[in-house]
Amino acid sequence: QVQFVESGGGLVQPGGSLRLSCAASGFTFSRSAMSWYRQAPGKERELVAAITSTGGSTSTGGSTKYADSVKGRFTISRDNAKNTVYLQMNSLKPEDTAVYYCKSSLFSYWGQGTQVTVSS
Repeated sequence: QVQFVESGGGLVQPGGSLRLSCAASGFTFSRSAMSWYRQAPGKERELVAAITSTGGSTSTGGSTKYADSVKGRFTISRDNAKNTVYLQMNSLKPEDTAVYYCKSSLFSYWGQGTQVTVSS
């Protein structure tokens, strides 16, 4: 069945960095656009970054887009050979604190997410 396992979250000081990973299984990963969303306490889930599919190829490319709040600080990437999508987060701010989720464009299913806390 479709499964997403997010990892890499944790507690980091403002200005620090984290790299999130999402290992996907149960579908043809390379044919799916992938996204990272986040949900902060008391707020709605929001799109952070997205990367297009590579049409079934094993390349690591794809076009990307970002929320204005993370442009220039976050980078989304994918490794189709590993069925994994990444989110490199630099210059983290307290307002980046949230549970981060990955999602496939092919399904409405969500994983368990990974908590990111930015605090001194």
